[in-house]
Amino acid sequence: MHQRLKGIRFIFIRSHIFVLFLSLFILLSILLSVYVLFEPEWLTTKSVFLFIISHLLIGFPLAFYAGFNGNGNYLKTSFDAITLLIKQYANGNYQSSIQLLDNGDDEIHRAANSLNELGKKLQNQVKSLQKMADEKSELAKSAHKTAVIEERQRIARDLHDAVSQELFALAMLSEAAIKQLDLKPELAKTQMLEVSQSAHQAQTEMRALLLHLRPVYLSGESLVEGLHKLINELKQKSNLQFKLKLDDQLEMKETIEEHIFRIVQESLSNILRHANATEVYVEISKKSEEIFILIEDNGEGFDMAETDGKKTSYGLKTMKERSEEIGGTFTVRSNIDEGTYIQIRIPYEEERRRRM
Repeated sequence: MHQRLKGIRFIFIRSHIFVLFLSLFILLSILLSVYVLFEPEWLTTKSVFLFIISHLLIGFPLAFYAGFNGNGNYLKTSFDAITLLIKQYANGNYQSSIQLLDNGDDEIHRAANSLNELGKKLQNQVKSLQKMADEKSELAKSAHKTAVIEERQRIARDLHDAVSQELFALAMLSEAAIKQLDLKPELAKTQMLEVSQSAHQAQTEMRALLLHLRPVYLSGESLVEGLHKLINELKQKSNLQFKLKLDDQLEMKETIEEHIFRIVQESLSNILRHANATEVYVEISKKSEEIFILIEDNGEGFDMAETDGKKTSYGLKTMKERSEEIGGTFTVRSNIDEGTYIQIRIPYEEERRRRM
């Protein structure tokens, strides 16, 4: 209620009431001057009080009416529309525009027209960003595709060897613990539990790294096909349960699909390595003029104020950069023991293209 009293309508009402009392004071001053100078018979105390009461009874309703239905109503409606448009721009919906009720040429109309022009410029900038991403992607493919694939294969082999050696060392430790079963059974049991936990962590790390080292490109597959393939592999190699809502009718530019694929891939890698989750929800759909992406897990979550410098923050930073590179907005929310919620909105322009 206190905030509403500060609104534009109430400002106009207060200004009209101020004018009402000011005019009443001026008129009473004039009447007093006439009475002192001329002492007319018609200027009596009753007539003065009648005038004051009549002036107030007529003036107050008019002040309220003018505030609600006059310029106050026009300004409130106009500013509400401008505020809503600015919020739409802040959420990445640059296709929105504002059309006021009349075609005036005052400051408010000029501000509305300027905001509409800003929206068009932001749309063009998003298209330019996406076009630059297309060109960058094509250049990267033609110049580095073979080298990147070979390097990833080499790294994958090295990781296999490193993890295999670690598992071999863990096996040796477990054998040593078994030999202590007769002498110190409690100590052996403790060591075996530590070995088991370390082996499980090494295995999880290996799966996450192998997931992260999948090929960058979809290789002719659609985004939905690539994600189904990726998630089916994770189902076989982990205990994660997935709930999917993927719109297979979306047609996007190849570069945007690849960026979205890598964002989801990075997010699933983070969940596998750090979240200790059991359920994951992935949604990719079209809402209004945007591609809406939601990735949510029921894991341990984290304190967002303490993510700087941690491994999870690097993955989040990468996802945010990829989102912004194609003109999108990236939002993440998380709390300890409450899981993590990632939302991405990307301006959508339907793209029909052939699949090989």
